[in-house]
Amino acid sequence: MRSLFYIIILSLIVFTTSFSQSNYYYGPKFYGGVSIGYYGGFGIQGNGTISHFVREIPLSFRIGLGYTSIDPGRPVDARKIFINDATNGVPEKSGRVWDMRADFLYPIRLFSHSSIYAGIRYSLFTADFRFIDGNEFFTISNEEFGLGGGLETQFSISSNMYLVFSAGADYYFSGAIYGHDTSYSPDGQDVNPRNDYTFNDADNAINQPKLQPRAMIGINYGF
Repeated sequence: MRSLFYIIILSLIVFTTSFSQSNYYYGPKFYGGVSIGYYGGFGIQGNGTISHFVREIPLSFRIGLGYTSIDPGRPVDARKIFINDATNGVPEKSGRVWDMRADFLYPIRLFSHSSIYAGIRYSLFTADFRFIDGNEFFTISNEEFGLGGGLETQFSISSNMYLVFSAGADYYFSGAIYGHDTSYSPDGQDVNPRNDYTFNDADNAINQPKLQPRAMIGINYGF
């Protein structure tokens, strides 16, 4: 998946360099879009934007909802920290993150039409671990708030459609990690912790969002 991240970054550089002299069409006040790319794994996002809603300031506001498939962490360590010390069974794993975001975008004079964006984030992380032939199936979950920002460039395909490139990063503040009847919290207020395990042990075993690089390609359509 990291290779996808680098490909998108390279594409952003190539396209913005090639089209840096093109005229930008400021477009409608409302538009929606879909993007795909890298966000700690393969991700897809839908978004809606209202642009130029302040008369004297060329500011836009966007909300988005995304889904990403990720590597959830280390099954054996998760089992020891949250469940038991058994080692039987063949481990399988899957992970996903639902993220919600709200950004303000401000245009800058760079490339063709570019904007910097920044805003708040909220993520819902879920990891499923299965030990086949070991009769052990459990889920680890986590929810966090964060902040993020980046750079976005878009090019007019038609009067109502735009090709969008975006790159940035999000930072999430640590939150409690839940699994079975156990939870580990950054402030040490753990519930039914196993042995001498701490939040740091759980945090190292589980790949909930932390500092997430982000690179997306998508289409926006004006209404």
